[in-house]
Amino acid sequence: MRTLRALVAAALLCLVPALSAHAAADLTYDFENGTTQGWGPRGGGVSVTVTPDAAHGGTSSLLTTGRTATWHGASIAAPFVRGTGYTVTAYARLVSGQPAATIALTVQRTPTGGSTTYERVAAATVTDGGWTRLSGNYQFTAESSDVQLYAESSDATGEFYLDDIVVTPLGDPTREPVSSDFEDGTAQDWTSRAAATLQPSAEAAHAGSRSLAVSGRSASWDGPALNVFGRMAKGDKYALSVWVRLGPEATAGRLGLSIERRTGDTPSYERVVSPKDVPAGEWVQLSGTYTLAYDVDFLSVYVESDTGTFPFYLDDFSMKYVQPKPIQTDIPALKDKVPFVMGSALTRPDALGVHGELLARHFSGVTPGNELKWDATEPREGEFTFADGDFLVDFATRHGMTIRGHTLAWHSQTPDWVFQNADKELLLKRLETHVRTLVTRYKGKIAAWDVVNEVVDENQPDGLRRSKWYEIAGLDFIRTAFRVAHEADPDAKLFINDYNTEFPRKREALYALVKRLKGEGVPIDGVGHQLHLNIEHPPASSVEATIERFATLGVDQQVTELDVSVYTDFVSSYDTIPPELLVQQGHRYKELFDVFRRQAAKLSSVTVWGESDDVSWLRSWPIPRLNAPLLFDDDLQAKPAYWGVVDPSRLPPSVRRLEAPAGTPKVDGRRDLEWDLLPDSPIARVGAASAGFQARSSGKALYVLAEVTDPTAGKDDRVTFTVNGTPYVVKRTGTPDTAKGTGGPKAAVRPTATGYRVEALIPTGTDVAVTTSDSTAGTGTDAGVTTSDSTAGTGTDVDVTVTDSAGASTSWTGKVTTAPAVKLTSAAHRTPVLDGTVDRAWSAAPEIRTATWIQGTSGATARVRSLWSGSTLYVLAQVTDPTLSEQSPNPWEQDSVEIFVDPGNGKTKGYEDDDGQYRISFSGRITVGGTFDAGGVKDHVKAVTRTVPGGYVVEAAIDLPTITLAPGTLLGFDAQVNDATGTTRTGAVTWNDNTARSYLDTSHWGVLRLTQG
Repeated sequence: MRTLRALVAAALLCLVPALSAHAAADLTYDFENGTTQGWGPRGGGVSVTVTPDAAHGGTSSLLTTGRTATWHGASIAAPFVRGTGYTVTAYARLVSGQPAATIALTVQRTPTGGSTTYERVAAATVTDGGWTRLSGNYQFTAESSDVQLYAESSDATGEFYLDDIVVTPLGDPTREPVSSDFEDGTAQDWTSRAAATLQPSAEAAHAGSRSLAVSGRSASWDGPALNVFGRMAKGDKYALSVWVRLGPEATAGRLGLSIERRTGDTPSYERVVSPKDVPAGEWVQLSGTYTLAYDVDFLSVYVESDTGTFPFYLDDFSMKYVQPKPIQTDIPALKDKVPFVMGSALTRPDALGVHGELLARHFSGVTPGNELKWDATEPREGEFTFADGDFLVDFATRHGMTIRGHTLAWHSQTPDWVFQNADKELLLKRLETHVRTLVTRYKGKIAAWDVVNEVVDENQPDGLRRSKWYEIAGLDFIRTAFRVAHEADPDAKLFINDYNTEFPRKREALYALVKRLKGEGVPIDGVGHQLHLNIEHPPASSVEATIERFATLGVDQQVTELDVSVYTDFVSSYDTIPPELLVQQGHRYKELFDVFRRQAAKLSSVTVWGESDDVSWLRSWPIPRLNAPLLFDDDLQAKPAYWGVVDPSRLPPSVRRLEAPAGTPKVDGRRDLEWDLLPDSPIARVGAASAGFQARSSGKALYVLAEVTDPTAGKDDRVTFTVNGTPYVVKRTGTPDTAKGTGGPKAAVRPTATGYRVEALIPTGTDVAVTTSDSTAGTGTDAGVTTSDSTAGTGTDVDVTVTDSAGASTSWTGKVTTAPAVKLTSAAHRTPVLDGTVDRAWSAAPEIRTATWIQGTSGATARVRSLWSGSTLYVLAQVTDPTLSEQSPNPWEQDSVEIFVDPGNGKTKGYEDDDGQYRISFSGRITVGGTFDAGGVKDHVKAVTRTVPGGYVVEAAIDLPTITLAPGTLLGFDAQVNDATGTTRTGAVTWNDNTARSYLDTSHWGVLRLTQG
């Protein structure tokens, strides 16, 4: 870099007479030597002279007079070298008495064999009241002659001064950082996208004393923009960061960072950072990476909101080239280590540079992530665009990769025009045209198509999503899409693709649909399972059960969108992902690929949704946060997840954690109610053996349960419990009440339909270590939290190993910590009148009380009872709270009752689709939480409230359509009372959960048992 700059500087010395004391590569025209330093008049009658009448720095400037046209001004033979980028800055001021005008720096050049062009470098509105900074970047690549740099004015006769003109060559402008701090009191080249006003301000600053105030916006996309054309190279990655803060009187808003690029007259817009919440009075960083994947003739970075035109401040912007690490060439290729096509989703940037190298080395198949969807290929009716799709298909073809087409018909990313004024006939005609056009174009190149995507909704009576496709055309849109795709390319494999197929309800709804359509002769060749999972849930056995279930239909199956989030909920975030989580993720991938390898005869392809963490969609969904769900990290280096697939022996040991609630189950080999209060912690299948494991704590002993799945009995089948280093072996051949392990624990074994069950009481010698509470306990908010695990390093060391007679073994290894007993209550079979009055039906229900404080130590409490009838759970809460308030805009900070219901009692560290948080304020206002949008439960609650002396009554009816309610059914259940004082929540108390995380996960809720009486 230094050598290049020195050569450029030497060349410039021959062009102009004066150099400043700046760095050697900078060329400055300051007019302090009394000459024009090479600048001359542009246009007849124009005069260019040096004058002491005004100066930005020093004592002189360049005065331009005698102009009679806007293009008249001062010019110089431009000191530009083809292929080199430059930053050009100057200061301008009008002669006293002149009206405000736009002063611009422009380049004139004539490309060889072409016409003379005029290219704007910088411009600003200039007045006679002070000096205004002009600044911009410039680079040209075509061989050109007569290259001039000149200053002009929108006022044809205006007179102006120029001073301190600096030309800085950038040896490689695409590698030089770009930054803005606004400390010089100017906008530093940021300009408005429309009507917005940009004004340097000392009212707020992230660092230093100034920022850029943005006001007067005309639309959500209107605001500050910075021209970065020539500062990014195609195929290179850049890290962008900017700090934003809400402006005066703005109380809430979301801001994001985007890129506008143009090729010809066609603009495109890409998100770098999805809009984030910006709390009032706080600076929030927007940071992300961007890879330029196109040839462009315009490139700009800008800040926008998702809605609204509120004012905001911008400060400390930076854009830096990210030097890529070479991909590892001394590790095995993924595609060589699996017995099926190993695929990756990709977008155009992923096919360039080191990302493209990684794809070519490790993957034998690809799925274009967005480039073949309807909005990308037919944004307007009959206007097809295939440039991006062709690019990715050609990339895959050159590298011998199998291509999956994604997707022909989907409820999302389909332009509005498709459904406008459409009856069934017109809609199916549009669908047929689209499908036939795409499949025909790529006939013989794309091996498999996701013909329809996400058409199942297990919460509907018939299991079908109520999309616009379905509302207008019913099942015929699915039938038509498959028929036309098959006609267009009979050799392509046609798939129906969906998410959550690993969950039983979704699995069965999709199964029924595929069975029905295949029975009608619809040419469905296969089922795609997306498998967007997390590090804990669901167990690998659920994935295996899904593959085995669909195998009975005789269809091909593919895993189409695999990733493993490090989060178990939709709110938490890490500043840095703990290394132990990445190890846990590696073991999770190992378990999943064990399933895929066992099922390889039924599974033709496994595709991960992106080749490396830096391109994962989970960086922006469901919220912007650091996530690492894939096999390679941000630098494209192999993670534990990679080794979990390729060579699990390279994985560090995984230390799992399990709570052992207080309890004393009877050790007789029978599974009593005590064990059913919680689900078993899964021990993944190896060979034919798998298991589930639980523990209960009592003084200096652990009660342990192992539910073993092993259909073939053998004399060497056994479970080994190792507690604090001491092994205790319980053989399958043991008889109830007499089986003994090493050291003589009390144990019992009983056969089950799929294997056998082991119960044991094992001495620990000391009290089992006490669980410390989660670090977020007591915060008592529904706001985002930073996840941490304060139990790390505590607990009793436990290993549970299941071994079959063939010698295969599988194990659970980790720390077991004590916890309070899981509280159990019951709901009688009665139907109350929902009127806020405590009628006689409630007398059959036992009463529980909220007494577990998660915020404060006193305040409002409730007596709670439950009933059930049909598919409805009824809950009555009688709240003691003499002072009631709904002043806070946040519902969790109002006086209210929260009812938590998990129909499956899954006790998961996150919400499943039918889990619900139902909040009812004292005035009857209902708000519902659950999964990221609570879509599966938000319409399932009704409530009536009534204020009474000293408090209020809440009577709620919650519909639970996803299960059949019957005596003996166990529901995950909890109740919470929020106590508000004015606009603040001052207390919160639950029945069972002491973690203050009930709104995030269901793992510490109590249990409600339905009874007949």
